[in-house]
Amino acid sequence: MLTNFGKYLLFIQSLLSRGEAPKILFNRTIDEAILIGINSIVIVAIVSTFIGAVTCVQISYNLTNALIPRSTIGFMVREMTLLELAPTITSIVLAGKVGSNIAGGLGTMKITEQVDALEVMGINSASYLVLPKIMAAVFVFPMLVIIAMFLSIGGGFVAGALSGEITPQEYITGIRGDFVPYNILFALIKSVVFAYLISSISSFQGYKTEGGALEVGEASTKAVTNSVIAILIADFVLAQLLL
Repeated sequence: MLTNFGKYLLFIQSLLSRGEAPKILFNRTIDEAILIGINSIVIVAIVSTFIGAVTCVQISYNLTNALIPRSTIGFMVREMTLLELAPTITSIVLAGKVGSNIAGGLGTMKITEQVDALEVMGINSASYLVLPKIMAAVFVFPMLVIIAMFLSIGGGFVAGALSGEITPQEYITGIRGDFVPYNILFALIKSVVFAYLISSISSFQGYKTEGGALEVGEASTKAVTNSVIAILIADFVLAQLLL
């Protein structure tokens, strides 16, 4: 484990040596942002909407005390969404989609010697291929998390109204009550950290691939599992430090 961590740190260091021209880096980052962000909106929308809906229904099922106002359901959906569901669950989903895609793409380029060709041309392949992916993920993930926040709370609203568990006015009263703006900042900080972990770990796993197609599949699997573990550990650390 320590050996791999040391290789990971050296890999991150190599991204900053012999960097590409800012214009090239900017264009590559925009291309990667489109691939990471636009192609992930649908899965993020579906997951966040249904998570919000299920959360609302389950909270309503457990809220049996008549002394607790029904608006508490909206309050709890909002707090769970902002603090945990939107940033963490969205990032775990993206770790499976984006992380495997990054690792598989870089792994394929590595075994087909496309990476070696870039090095022969005098290009820092790590900086050219990986750094734009990390920058794009850090830029796009907070936007996807914001979308997930709105859709999750909206999903809870629709589910509560359709099921009759809570009236629309009670739900709106709940999501407005005792709002703490810092929770949104906390969620966005988490999304930036998770974006860096997913993109860098997946790139590292793909970049060090050796062998053939089987090893590319293994690299994708390791990228997803390691990214998810890193997300969960970082989630706990950030909660201890920032809350």
